[in-house]
Amino acid sequence: LIMTNKMNIKKQSLTVKELITVGIFSALIFLCIALSGGPFAMFPALTFYYPVGAALLAGPVYLLLVAKVPKTGPIFIAGLLMATFCYVTGMHIGMTIGYLIGSMLAELVAWTRRYKSIKINILSYVVFCLGGTGSYIAYFINPQAWISRMLEKGTPLEYLDTMTASVNQWVLVTMVVGTILVALISGFIGKKLLKKQFEKAGITS
Repeated sequence: LIMTNKMNIKKQSLTVKELITVGIFSALIFLCIALSGGPFAMFPALTFYYPVGAALLAGPVYLLLVAKVPKTGPIFIAGLLMATFCYVTGMHIGMTIGYLIGSMLAELVAWTRRYKSIKINILSYVVFCLGGTGSYIAYFINPQAWISRMLEKGTPLEYLDTMTASVNQWVLVTMVVGTILVALISGFIGKKLLKKQFEKAGITS
């Protein structure tokens, strides 16, 4: 029984080769998010739609990562990379917390089917992408505290004024719903593009 438990633990542990794979794919996910979400963050009137843009390109890469390393850990590592980048570059702490929580929940979602269900893995990607809304949800909870914090971090007042002026009652709903829809589209595109790889990995519909 002890030997069996040890073998199961070893089987679930990430090998050096798998860690390298996770590192490469996490970097690719980060790059995809930066390419499709970054431009939105650059413009204050569009910054609330960063999570929507960020969900566009990374779906196929995310799903392929889960297919190649169907173990606990890779999804959280990808989220940890995003969270670390957000923290180091001086973004609002809500973004760091958002990606940490989002990646942990996304990991849990994929784990429920042991990473072998494409539909659940796509749902996991949606949850992962919602982590990118963390900073903006913090803004809606307390706009003044958010603005004060960003001023302390050196964000230009002009940027914050333009951002605030773009806010209306639909922004939060559009951001969340848009992120979910774009993440689903990205995931389903990944499902079509990588059908053979998923079948080879034993991932079912």
